[in-house]
Amino acid sequence: MTAARRGRLIALEGIDGCGKSTQAELLSRRLGAVLTFEPGATRLGSTLRRLLLDADLPPVSGRAEALLMAADRAQHLAEVVVPSLESGAWVVTDRFSASTLAYQGFGRGLDRAGLDRLIGWATDGLAADLTVLIEVPVAVASERRGPRSPDRLEVEGEAFQLRVADGYRRLAAESPTPWLVVDGTAPEHEVAAAVWSGVEAALGTGPGPGPAGAGGTGGTGGTGGTDHG
Repeated sequence: MTAARRGRLIALEGIDGCGKSTQAELLSRRLGAVLTFEPGATRLGSTLRRLLLDADLPPVSGRAEALLMAADRAQHLAEVVVPSLESGAWVVTDRFSASTLAYQGFGRGLDRAGLDRLIGWATDGLAADLTVLIEVPVAVASERRGPRSPDRLEVEGEAFQLRVADGYRRLAAESPTPWLVVDGTAPEHEVAAAVWSGVEAALGTGPGPGPAGAGGTGGTGGTGGTDHG
């Protein structure tokens, strides 16, 4: 993949209920980018997603959870992300590698160095050109999620979500790659404006408007609900 032709990869991150899925869709439309998500954007990924998130299935250990997330990411890159970038398209993904560090690292307490190695192997070293963290308090995110049935990670409770939120803040502060932190408690249009301003300043305005509808220039056509890891 040559630098001159490669598209840009932007990852939207945050705790569940922060509004990142909405912002990923809005951003992809404005950029004319491919919209995708983790876990579950491929046929294999949709099966892995159920194993990971269905609260009615048998428990998954922390290490197994991290490995399943890595498998989903490797397939996602092979089928969706890398081909799009190689064609020159920009890609907006609802969750990427930082989710593994936040959820399985800070949330589950798994070894950071081991997760870094796992992520590097699964992605073959591909990192987001910009990671956008939509930040809201855990209580606000919980209220936004409402009364729907929680998935396997949501049932972990407030303490788990607080560790994940703290992990995201630490990742944004320490990362050697660019991060943009946006206050997600503002009205949706104000959040979108802040995201756009930050992306424009960091990367430019993208390849141009795509066709109407979620997904911009193509891709998976949506984020498939709440996503983790």
